[in-house]
Amino acid sequence: MPKNIQVTPRTFTVYTEKNIEKIPQLSKFSRDEVLAMRAVANVLPFRVNDYVIDELIDWDRVPDDPMFQLTFPQPGMLKDGELDAMIDLIRKDAPRSDLKAEARRIQLGLNPHPAGQKSMNVPKLEGIEVAGMQHKYRETVLFFPSAGQICHSYCTYCFRWPQFVGLDDMKFAAREADRMIDYLKQHPEVNSVLFTGGDPMVMKTRVFRRYVEPLLQPELDHIVSIRIGTKAMAYWPGRFVTDNDSDDLMRLFDEVHSAGRNISVMAHYSNPVELETPMGQAAVERVRNAGAVVRCQAPLIRHVNDNAETWANMWKRQVTLGAIPYYMFVERDTGPRAYFEVPLGKAFQIFTEAYQKVSGLARTVRGPSMSSTPGKVLIDGIAEVQGKKVYVLKFIQGRNPDWVNQVFFADYDPAARWLDDLKPAFCDRWWWQEELEQMQQEGWTGDWSQDSHIEKRVSDLGHVSFAPAAAGANTLDRNMVLQRP
Repeated sequence: MPKNIQVTPRTFTVYTEKNIEKIPQLSKFSRDEVLAMRAVANVLPFRVNDYVIDELIDWDRVPDDPMFQLTFPQPGMLKDGELDAMIDLIRKDAPRSDLKAEARRIQLGLNPHPAGQKSMNVPKLEGIEVAGMQHKYRETVLFFPSAGQICHSYCTYCFRWPQFVGLDDMKFAAREADRMIDYLKQHPEVNSVLFTGGDPMVMKTRVFRRYVEPLLQPELDHIVSIRIGTKAMAYWPGRFVTDNDSDDLMRLFDEVHSAGRNISVMAHYSNPVELETPMGQAAVERVRNAGAVVRCQAPLIRHVNDNAETWANMWKRQVTLGAIPYYMFVERDTGPRAYFEVPLGKAFQIFTEAYQKVSGLARTVRGPSMSSTPGKVLIDGIAEVQGKKVYVLKFIQGRNPDWVNQVFFADYDPAARWLDDLKPAFCDRWWWQEELEQMQQEGWTGDWSQDSHIEKRVSDLGHVSFAPAAAGANTLDRNMVLQRP
């Protein structure tokens, strides 16, 4: 890609439900259409900045423009009766308390926390839950810094929407990193820490440093990769280029890289247009020049990217810019999924057709993948086995690491949209179901053997050396331990 892309800094201006009517471009919509947007925005999170409005949305194509669908409330996101109830309350200028009560009733019916996020993923340290963390898979811990529990703009499909609508008892957030560090010191099987949110990149670099720098201490040499899950590369790329602390952020990335860790920016790109702007391309260049890897992922979303050409073009642009296509996800079973979801059969078809249109460099991507309760389940094919049409499924992550890369089959169902919609093809129950139910009944929090434990050191010359698990570590026992409360 061209070097030294010239960009112009811009001031961050954001709009929410409270001032949505001040967005100039919405003047082309009728009063009733804007009212419907406000109604949805009182139930599901809405926040959009001027970069998205000015640079990413084609206002000649709205409401069908994919970036408009991705960032602005759509009436189809609520059921007809629910939308009418919210509109009626706004028209009557009902008290804010009445609006909130009706919105909460609707929200609680939208499966706020799928895949056992509250019941199974929160780890414990000395018997006490560690706030702001999830540990679902052996090698990876997710950390939710409290200062990063917002985004530069919200996606309309967002599967972590409860964090942004006041469901405080369901909010994952940690105010400091001390407990995370203590937990990681006791869990050498963890090799990777993923900062997520919200969006960690809304934090000032000086705040983000407080979370990252402790991970570089010698006692945590088993942490070999630090990941940042962010949509800022698409929604506010100036964070990495022209913001007043963007240089310090690049220095931090370089420090992590120089310490022998892999630093990966997990960039959420949903549509090729996000990679077309000079600022968007400059962000990729700066991040890569700072020693970080850019890996790209997004869900397959109806109205936004539900065709093969869009995905093929997006993967090609990512490769051209030096980024790595990583995941195509299936829309999660939460929030306004009925408006955005794509049937699994169609999802596999879209992925396959897009995959066939790109070179081997883009075929690093995996999908379609469902982040379900037992693990990440890949739709690996549609085939005929023993005279039955079936989905070929495979674990690419599992609560039990022994499940990973295991293939299993489900009856083909053209209407299925999630793992829970599928039935085993050749037996009454999934082969992993009994073990999963035992985990749920036992109050399971992840604890595994240390067979993935590695240690590393960086020499004075910058050479990274690796060693196997420490002496005495149980490298042979691959059985997962169930921790009882």
